[in-house]
Amino acid sequence: MMRAVWNGTVLAEAEQTVVVEGNHYFSPESLRREYFTESRARSLCFWKGLARYYTVTAGGRTNRNAAWYYPHPSPLARRIKNHVAFWNGVVVEEVAPQVSR
Repeated sequence: MMRAVWNGTVLAEAEQTVVVEGNHYFSPESLRREYFTESRARSLCFWKGLARYYTVTAGGRTNRNAAWYYPHPSPLARRIKNHVAFWNGVVVEEVAPQVSR
């Protein structure tokens, strides 16, 4: 189980992520959308395409442009379409599965 955490808040949690260039990309369904707002920021990757960003707000704090995704990636990066990766203090960690007794 992979988890993205910032300011003590779980932003995303998924059984699997897609790892590209060392970044874990979380599926859109794994996000806790209440913490995300669209940003106007954009960046261009020469092989993945145009990235868009989210600002994260949790626990009364705001982390501008802390997450990014590719809504229309190049064919080489199609596996990460709309998947979200994190940076700027967001910790992505592996969590051991809960064992039921």
